Amino acid sequence: MAVTALADRAGSRALKSQLTAADRRIAAAKGLDGEVGSLLKLRLGDASMRAALTAGTVPWVAAATSDDDATTITAYDSRGRAHRLDARKPPARPVYVVDIDGAKALVAGLNVLSKELTRNGIASAAPAAQQDLANPHTTAAPSGFWTTRITAVELSDDEEPWSKGDAEIYTLVTGFGRDGNVRVDPVDMPYLDNDSTVYRPNQILVNWGNYKYNLADAVMMEEDGSTNYRDLAKAIATVLLAVTDQGAYIPLVNAVLEAIPDDWWTDDPDYVDSWYTLAHGDRGTRHGARGNGWMTVEPYFVQQS
Repeated sequence: MAVTALADRAGSRALKSQLTAADRRIAAAKGLDGEVGSLLKLRLGDASMRAALTAGTVPWVAAATSDDDATTITAYDSRGRAHRLDARKPPARPVYVVDIDGAKALVAGLNVLSKELTRNGIASAAPAAQQDLANPHTTAAPSGFWTTRITAVELSDDEEPWSKGDAEIYTLVTGFGRDGNVRVDPVDMPYLDNDSTVYRPNQILVNWGNYKYNLADAVMMEEDGSTNYRDLAKAIATVLLAVTDQGAYIPLVNAVLEAIPDDWWTDDPDYVDSWYTLAHGDRGTRHGARGNGWMTVEPYFVQQS
């Protein structure tokens, strides 16, 4: 393998130089600035491999695939020889996977997305994470504001290759702001790692103080190697700026989906699911339009001191 050979011949200094250059290229490809730091990481392909690794079995190395439909994965041994592995069934031999740090890329990417949306004329609050309630962007009364929070959520099993690792999920909440213009608020969901697992985050999804109507939409997406956040922001802004307030709520899910670059639908779709017309008073389980997930929601009042 090239990386292994380089380490043997030129030492760690040359290897570090190549990895630094690769990090810069990855950050640029994802529309992130250089301050994001290193995005490359090395991880064990599957937890089932740990016993063999601990027992002293020499691991192979593979690159993470972004293709959900891959049937084989190529791994390399210490001599650079290639080995074809089943993409669906983890091998008995331990395999280290060279991958992008999706969680780190997503945090940086959602900040870029929000800033670029604003720069392109679409209102967008700072990305909301699970505990991000300290400085809410709201025009509600000082005593507090109403939200919709997620009490439980689950995504269906999509049989992704074992080399892909945990999912990195975020949601774009869309609706009409109090000024009557379209707005998009990104929400990070760092806990949603695995399919077919029920998570109970009690996470704020919609801050109704940001919206004119008592309805909003949610489009759930997955971060992966093909996501360029600057391009996504520009594409969304181009489509949504053409949508005007007609005095009644207009669902915006289709407009967001139309804005997603065509190549994102190839091999590895970043679109997970969507929820049309979430209402201020919704309480109970809502299934996604795509049938790939469900979430239980409830109204929740955030008291401000």
